[in-house]
Amino acid sequence: MNINARAFLFGAQRAAQMMKERGGGYIVSLTSDGSQRVVPGYIITGASKAAIETITKYLSVELAPVGICVNAVSPGLVATDALRHINALSGGSVLSRAALATPAGRLATPEDIAGVVAFLCTPEADMIRGQIIVVDGGFSHQRVNVIEGIDDLI
Repeated sequence: MNINARAFLFGAQRAAQMMKERGGGYIVSLTSDGSQRVVPGYIITGASKAAIETITKYLSVELAPVGICVNAVSPGLVATDALRHINALSGGSVLSRAALATPAGRLATPEDIAGVVAFLCTPEADMIRGQIIVVDGGFSHQRVNVIEGIDDLI
């Protein structure tokens, strides 16, 4: 809770003070699917991510009058070195099974996530406020058991 939710709240409050002086700005938090879905072994992190989503919604309303847009991005499985390591430990089939279970046909990349964060920090996104944007190629719309053992990875 301290690392995720409290850090985000205090960081956003400090950033908002500086943004007010400049006439506004953008704050984007990062959350995860574990905020909405029970993932074994993820209780504290999942609860803290749910808290981040709630803080994001409250801040979006409280900071709107001073020109600050607040949103969140919720990545699904992201093709990172950490996931590639888990893939290797599991026998090498996790990444391919996850990609097959993703309607987009591939896992999200760090660049996919960064692109959405960057967009949320533009004037074109000014009417998007307090939203949790899921970036997972449609994976979260699939049945949880599509990939056996996937809960161990998220």
